[in-house]
Amino acid sequence: MSRTAGCWQSCVRHVFHYETVKTLVIPNVRVGCVFRFTQLLVLLYVVGYVCVVQKSYQEKESVVSTVTTKVKGFAFTNTSTGNWKFWDVADYVIPPQGETSLFVLTNMVVTPHQTQTRCPELPNPSTTCVDDCDCIEGLSDPRGNGIQTGLCENFSTTVRTCEVLSWCPLEIDSELPERALLASAENFTLFIKNSITYPKFNFHRRNIGSHISSSYLQSCEFHRATDPECPIFRLKHIVSEAGEEFQEMAVKGGVLGIIIDWSCDLDWWAETCHPKYSFRRLDKDPASNLAPGYNFRFAKYYKTQNEEEFRTLFKAYGIRFDVIVFGTAGRFSIVPTIVNLGAALAFLSLVPVVSDWFMLTCMRKGDLYSRHKVTHLHEDGDAEAELTSTSYGTQ
Repeated sequence: MSRTAGCWQSCVRHVFHYETVKTLVIPNVRVGCVFRFTQLLVLLYVVGYVCVVQKSYQEKESVVSTVTTKVKGFAFTNTSTGNWKFWDVADYVIPPQGETSLFVLTNMVVTPHQTQTRCPELPNPSTTCVDDCDCIEGLSDPRGNGIQTGLCENFSTTVRTCEVLSWCPLEIDSELPERALLASAENFTLFIKNSITYPKFNFHRRNIGSHISSSYLQSCEFHRATDPECPIFRLKHIVSEAGEEFQEMAVKGGVLGIIIDWSCDLDWWAETCHPKYSFRRLDKDPASNLAPGYNFRFAKYYKTQNEEEFRTLFKAYGIRFDVIVFGTAGRFSIVPTIVNLGAALAFLSLVPVVSDWFMLTCMRKGDLYSRHKVTHLHEDGDAEAELTSTSYGTQ
């Protein structure tokens, strides 16, 4: 029993022991420079990057946004048949209303008076034929224009193709005009209304500030230097700032991003929280120019007096504008401040580790310092060192 009691007493004494570290003071310029330089790097990281750049003392929240758009402009065009046509917003904006995107028509291929009947397929390696044996009845090719009937018909005087059941005559979109049909669309204007909120901070803002008057909106146009707050943009300028040429892009269309940045610091500059606009083409990779452009098809349906249905097919080329809103707001909060201050102190505790590594591995007397790191040492020459028995924390 006495032996067991002695073991328990020894364990209890060890549980309540406190160990401290004795410090070996090295009066060496190189070690001191490494120590102070490492401290300086840690302080620059904490103060310069964490506090100034990242603003880690702030509580952050992402933006909540709504966007509405409106296009204005008119155009006259001369079609291939020599007929003049007047275009307004209802003709070239498809659909009339969108959430955060809209499409402006700039070019088109029109195939009039299509009816559901039979006609030769357009020539390509998979549709050309010599006789009926080359065509498969009921075959439906997703890249074709209809369902094959099993017959081989004359497409022209020199080419025969498989007949299909489809809307005929088939659309031929291989030749687009060098100049877009609605080339004057470059002068159309786009009006963007954007409202944002940061619910956590009860902060609300619009891209149309309270200081902007209605008369100003009727005459202004966005310019990065002279009118950066105007929410009305000329399409040509949007495309130009994205690094593209409007007339070239209008032929086959494309996708442009209108990027609105609402990143704000709400500690001191809340009143200067304004949107920052930038523009970028989204459908083309600078490293690869494969299949750029944007188009889709739609049709208008009619009936003859005999109740026979026919349609006019439109392949519309144009520019789709996607409005992309993002941003983060920050405001001082004690919780992230304490958390990041604790992280900074943890980094400072690593400074002595770096200095010890340098002292023990890069100095000539490293072995001697390693042997006597916890004992009093005083020798003449370069290895002079002094051990202090004062315990003032881990170094």
